Amino acid sequence: MNTVNGTSKKIVAIQGDITQQAVDAIVNAANKSLLGGSGVDGAIHRAAGPELLAQCRLLNGCETGDAKITKGYNLLAKWVIHTVGLIWRDGNHGEKKLLASCYVRSLEIAAEKGLKTIAFPAISTGVYGFPVELATPIAIRTVKEFLQKNSSIQQVIFVCFNDQLFEIYRQLLPQILSESN
Repeated sequence: MNTVNGTSKKIVAIQGDITQQAVDAIVNAANKSLLGGSGVDGAIHRAAGPELLAQCRLLNGCETGDAKITKGYNLLAKWVIHTVGLIWRDGNHGEKKLLASCYVRSLEIAAEKGLKTIAFPAISTGVYGFPVELATPIAIRTVKEFLQKNSSIQQVIFVCFNDQLFEIYRQLLPQILSESN
């Protein structure tokens, strides 16, 4: 498995399948209904089993930039944090702020639950069209800043689903983690 990290193993990127991560929680890049969809969302729902959909029906959806938590059911992860990414328009409609909010809200929920390890997909970069080259630095910086203020989470894993995404993380992760604030 390909892995990259900065000076510590607190924030790492790997190439792999998010549904196969043995962490406390995986993050689902969900739609507003939380009832499943394509890409990561569909893969997580299929791997978790029908109980996930049943629990999601009780959550009454979720707003863009926010997150909600469910059990992981048949996944290796005990929990799934569902965050609703945004559809990229042109970068002038609050996209960066909303994307950062997806990461922050997911981390806040993980911290509130006392979770130690969490795995993220590349939120909004699939069918929602957020350019990966713009989304990746936002994801890394947002997680880095959150962990500087909250030490309860021990490891954050960015799970890259293909070679192209992993290569972007391989280049940017050590660089951004070594930046001083």
